[in-house]
Amino acid sequence: MNAYLILDFTIHDFESFKEYIQKIPKFIEKHLGRYIVRGEEPTVMEGDWNPERVVVIEFPSRENAKAFLKDPEAQSLFAIRHKTTTSKLVLVDGCL
Repeated sequence: MNAYLILDFTIHDFESFKEYIQKIPKFIEKHLGRYIVRGEEPTVMEGDWNPERVVVIEFPSRENAKAFLKDPEAQSLFAIRHKTTTSKLVLVDGCL
């Protein structure tokens, strides 16, 4: 069953964040992931959720998504994202 990482984030230091943008795709691909939504500015249709930017990444399984997040070689990039953004990340399973 496919799994999706959904990231809601606000960038505070775009210049430093560029390294993350440039390098993280190879780790997503390494774990068989692909972008569904890539840093888009959403349009709020209902409620009071007001994310600045959203990313949705599809993986073939929850295990692939977790392996991506735990990849030792990607940890320095995640540290850049944590330092340069305010972000919220969730993992959800897709439908059969």
